[in-house]
Parts: sequence; C-alpha cells; structure tokens
Amino acid sequence: MTISTKTRVGRSTREAILEAASRLIHVHGYNHTSLDDVLRESDVGKGNFYYHFKSKEELGYAILDQIIASFLAETLAPCFSDPEGRPLAQIRCFLDRVLEIQREQNCVGGCALGNLAAELSDVHEGFRSRLALVFSAWRERLTEALHEAHRRGDVGGDCRPEAVAHFLVAGLEGAILLTKLTKDIAVMEQCVGEMKRYLSIYELGA
Repeated sequence: MTISTKTRVGRSTREAILEAASRLIHVHGYNHTSLDDVLRESDVGKGNFYYHFKSKEELGYAILDQIIASFLAETLAPCFSDPEGRPLAQIRCFLDRVLEIQREQNCVGGCALGNLAAELSDVHEGFRSRLALVFSAWRERLTEALHEAHRRGDVGGDCRPEAVAHFLVAGLEGAILLTKLTKDIAVMEQCVGEMKRYLSIYELGA
C-alpha cells in the first residue's frame, strides 16, 4: 500500500483536501496557506485537486461551509434544541460549550469564523458576506432566546434582546481572541463567568 493510498483510507480525495486545508488555515490563516501547502499536507496531486475544486477560493468557500455547518450543528443547535427549555439556561449552555471547545483545543487556533472574519473582511467581499450571514444567524438565535425569556417573564423589560445578543457575540469573540493570545484558559473562564453575571442582571427571580 502506498503512502498516498494510506492517507485516504476510508475517506475521499475531496475529504482529504478539505481536512488538510482546514487544519492549515485554522492555524496559519487563509492568505498564508498556499495551494502547495495543501497538496503536501493532503498528499494529493494538483490534477486531483483541480478535479474537485476550481481554485483555492472555491476550496476556501467549501471549508467555510463546513465550519458554519459544524458550528450550527455541534455548538449552537444542541443548547437550543428543546422548545420547552428555559431560554437563559440555553444561552448559558451555549457559553459553556464555547468555553469547553477552547479548553479541548488547548487555547490554540481561536475561533475559525472569527479568524477568517478578521483576516478577510476588508479584502475579500465573498468571504465577508458569507461570514456576515453566519454571525447574523448566531446573533439572531440569541436574540430569539432573549425575546422568549421576556415572553416567559424570565427577564425584565429593561433587557433589550438585540443589544444583549450583540454584546454576547462580541464578548465571546473577544474572549476567544484573548485566550488564543495568552494561551490561558482561565481568561476564557473568567470572561464566560462575567457574561453569565451580565445575564443575571436582567433575570427576574434570580
């Protein structure tokens, strides 16, 4: 069995390319990951690459689609899957999941979506628009939960769901960035704790 065959046992060439490129881009960024880097890491020839992707840009979009799908399915959705769940508990569950992901990653890599947004939003409109949509979906899900909390009487009228959701998204992204910078999970733990404390300000009967 050749090295190339070993590399792709149980998965397709396309998956091998996506996995290798995702690892490289998560650590080095999109612009600092070359096509040659991806081919070397995936052990895929240039001809095979162009059979599956027309360009590095198309590969980048495919990776972004995977990141978005994973975030929605594995991080966001599980905490909000129960329609009868208490909204503030669901938001706290989500904060804890983000914290746990950073702990599992040993504070390396940060937020894949945030990294791409910081790197490409000013220079690549295609990536910017796609990233804006997923951040909007994330913010809207938190906003919906806060509106539901208001309808249930869990939070007071001074809670402005859109503003609070914006703050939580921005706070999480900032916390992830600082955790990546310091390589100290205690930073993330402290920030998540403060965000939970912030939510409790609006909570009735807390």
